[in-house]
Amino acid sequence: MIFDQADESEYVGPPVDAEMIRQAEDLLQVRLPKSYVDLVFVQNGGVLRNRCFPTKFPTSWASDHVCVDAIWGVGGTYGVDVVSPSVIAEWGYPEIGVVLGITPSAGHDTVMLDYSECGPLGEPSVSYVDEDRVPRRIANSFSEFLHGLVSCRTYGDDVD
Repeated sequence: MIFDQADESEYVGPPVDAEMIRQAEDLLQVRLPKSYVDLVFVQNGGVLRNRCFPTKFPTSWASDHVCVDAIWGVGGTYGVDVVSPSVIAEWGYPEIGVVLGITPSAGHDTVMLDYSECGPLGEPSVSYVDEDRVPRRIANSFSEFLHGLVSCRTYGDDVD
C-alpha cells in the first residue's frame, strides 16, 4: 500500500471517475500518467506510508534524499487540478508540469510531473525542484517514483 492505511487526512479527495480525470487533464493541459490515474482510482491522494525518495544530489531537505508528505489526488480541496496551478504561480516553480504534493518545507521545494522532454501527451518524468527552482530528475516515470519511495527511517529521519 502506497498510502498510510489510517489516512483520513485532508489530502484524500472524493471518489474519482473518468470524467474527473478528463476535466483535470483539460484544466492542466496534460495527459496524466496511467500509473497516477490507476493510483487515484484506488485512493484519491493522501499521506504516504513511505515518504522519502533517494537522490544523487543534495536537497534542501538532506544530502541524499527528499521527503514528500502527501500526494495530491484529483478534484476536492487538494486535487492536482485545483492546487498545482496556484502553487506554481505562488512559489515560482518552473512551468514544466504538475506539482504532485506537499513536502515538509510546505512550498520551498517540491516534486513535479515533468513534461519538459515528453510534451503534454507523453509520459512525464518526476523532478525535484529546490529553492533554486531548477528541476532535477529523480525518476523516469511516476511509477518509478512510487516504487522508489522508502521509509525515512532509512536515513535516520524521524518523519514516518
